[in-house]
Amino acid sequence: MTQHLSEAEAAFEKRKLVIGIRMTLIYSAVYAGFVVVSVFQPTWMGVRALLGLNLAVAYGLGLILVAIVFAIVYNQLCRVPASGAAPGAQPGAVPDGGKQEK
Repeated sequence: MTQHLSEAEAAFEKRKLVIGIRMTLIYSAVYAGFVVVSVFQPTWMGVRALLGLNLAVAYGLGLILVAIVFAIVYNQLCRVPASGAAPGAQPGAVPDGGKQEK
């Protein structure tokens, strides 16, 4: 069975996809920085960086925090309206498409 999305739903799905891809690329760049430093300058990972932690631990904790922040931001940006209406629906529109019982 094929599901057909309305234009508003399709636009909402595309928006979520674009946001997800952008966040993935940003996180990948930050993670790649960790890998590059680890491979090409491993001695830097032992340097004290933050609150007495070495760079490896501080960077690793930073990666975890960035992932959590991205998850929260993604959730907020991709929230479906609380009204239960389809994304992009007009305020005051009848949720069942105007097919109310009489």
